[in-house]
Amino acid sequence: MNSKASKLDRMHETPIEGLVLYDLTVHEDNRGWFKENWVMGQGLKPVQNNVSFNHVAGTTRGMHAEPWDKWISVAKGRIFGAWVDMREGSPTLGQKFSAEIGPDTAVLVPRGVANGFQTLEDETAYVYLGNARYNPDGDYAFCSYKEIDWPQEPTQLSEADKNHPPFAEAPLVPARRILVTGANGQLGRALRKHWDDKQADFVTHEEFDITNPPELDYTQYWAIVNCAAYNDVDSANHDRTTAWSVNADGVATLSRICKLNDLTLVHISSDYIFDGTKELHTEAEVASPINSYGASKAAGDTAARVPRKHYVVRTAWLFGEGTNFMDTMAGHAERGESPDVVNDQHGRPTWAEDLARGIVHLLDTKAEYGVYNLTSDGDTASRDEIAMAVFTGMGSDPANVRSVTREEYIEIAGPQADRPANCTLDLTKIKAAGFEPTNWRAALALYLDARSAK
Repeated sequence: MNSKASKLDRMHETPIEGLVLYDLTVHEDNRGWFKENWVMGQGLKPVQNNVSFNHVAGTTRGMHAEPWDKWISVAKGRIFGAWVDMREGSPTLGQKFSAEIGPDTAVLVPRGVANGFQTLEDETAYVYLGNARYNPDGDYAFCSYKEIDWPQEPTQLSEADKNHPPFAEAPLVPARRILVTGANGQLGRALRKHWDDKQADFVTHEEFDITNPPELDYTQYWAIVNCAAYNDVDSANHDRTTAWSVNADGVATLSRICKLNDLTLVHISSDYIFDGTKELHTEAEVASPINSYGASKAAGDTAARVPRKHYVVRTAWLFGEGTNFMDTMAGHAERGESPDVVNDQHGRPTWAEDLARGIVHLLDTKAEYGVYNLTSDGDTASRDEIAMAVFTGMGSDPANVRSVTREEYIEIAGPQADRPANCTLDLTKIKAAGFEPTNWRAALALYLDARSAK
């Protein structure tokens, strides 16, 4: 056999961001030819294969921008391909590109780039793979075929294609957004400060239950940030079914959605997946939960790593806008109360703003996928030491905090789920990724100032 063109991995960038031409090797002999048209890893995870057959040269189709990526090639004949960037916010918005292609070329067309072609030979077969199926509610855009300098006047053109508006008047394909679940929690509220409505859809439990998600067009998203969780540690011991449904099964459902639609999954995991026998927990440590809540979070931690594109973010002792340990202690200080607080559980708190900034950093910098510990920085402290810091910040006497052991606390408050004694997460990896968390004591001061200002 003789070979024409280059290997499949030879690619040519174009003036349109993300639009790439690939050389295909065509093997010819007396029988005809053979080519490897697409291989896994060539920038697409197809779910549909379509063929457009055209009887006569000059048949013209376009310009259509769909909410999915396409891998275009020619099975028979030759075409003049044309593309226009119709992606809202794209750095190459409005840019045009055209090229003549035959069986020895393939084109990766990104979502929102309008695609059209004109056949240069009779009996032409045009093939395209797509990574999503047609959805009548999807974000489509069309512009006039007259935007392109075609090699010849069209011989065949549909009525719809004759009437598409000029580019200057055409609606654009919105940029893909981020879906944020559990948006009314502390982290969800913190993330709202970083992403506007064009960048993210914030959905509450009522709008999007991760245990039974509604039907959505996921082609409009590029990532899911899962802030939804069952966080009642003590109740989880008695309501294991609900805890597991949300923290494990619900995460597995999101994981399947992300894998199927090639989305990035950001999932929030917990220090409670460990038994606390080690003073410092790295990302490599094997899960060893000691209560039902921790077991459900450990299962979700594992499920979230199924999609190739994932960030499992392990955090601890979150405080932000909402109910949390800092807010509870501040309330005790305001009322002149003396709370009992354990002195034998140690960790490092996490300001919700730090957690939100860290997630944004991972996504914006396209950090290596994987597991990351992410808390605020600073010294490891016991629960009672943190409570004393809150009292001091509130202008109250820290001596009003009564330090007790875990056993003593259970005698006072009644039976509770076991807690790991050491919850400090190693921040080496997230810092190596270029993110610097705030010292938790400085973050606490900012938090208390904001709380007092309400």
